[in-house]
Amino acid sequence: MPRPLRPARRMLLRACGLLLAVLVLAPAMAAPQSADGGGDTRRTVLVMGDSLSAGYGLSADQGWVALLELRMARDFPGCRVVNASISGETSAGGSARVVGEVLHHRPAVVVIALGANDALRGLPLPELHRNLARMIGASQHVGAEVLLVGMRMPPNLGPDYTRGFERTFRQLADFFDVPLLPFLLEPVAAERAKFQEDNLHPTAAAQPAIAAHVWTALAPLLDTACPRGAG
Repeated sequence: MPRPLRPARRMLLRACGLLLAVLVLAPAMAAPQSADGGGDTRRTVLVMGDSLSAGYGLSADQGWVALLELRMARDFPGCRVVNASISGETSAGGSARVVGEVLHHRPAVVVIALGANDALRGLPLPELHRNLARMIGASQHVGAEVLLVGMRMPPNLGPDYTRGFERTFRQLADFFDVPLLPFLLEPVAAERAKFQEDNLHPTAAAQPAIAAHVWTALAPLLDTACPRGAG
């Protein structure tokens, strides 16, 4: 069932944001292509994240994105995962890469899981908002569904920044009308044993719980973008 229309002012602001995405993308528009040159007809789920999604300190098959791909192959064989996450990535880096990534892969779904490195660097929240908004707008412009994945930061950053950081993700999800998974590490955040020695990156043992957590928010999008049994 379609969601109720937003107030006129909000719709106007959203239209302006999408128009900006059109102006950015239009000069580079090309025919859709698969990453392998045209042989793979499965629809793409594109993940754009940082080291938490790139599987820092883990083997290639241990990260939550790899585990998600295994489940997707079983339940949604018409879709595949492209993990475009980079260790150390920021929202500015994702914003700079997003146009090329969505034009190349033409994803059905884009999972945006960035922001942690921005907070650790004390990035002003309006910049975080602008970077993530550009990523969402560019993804929607090529017809992709978007799952926005948030983070929560430790209180030592100050209560105003911590609350504002979380609020930024909620505002973006509301403005662009996309689902929000508020905290990527929710299932393991309170378990010190589930983190590597740096106390920042989850261990291999933590990855199945993270994958299951993301799946709860992703599966409804896959039902629309990649029906079960397709492929």
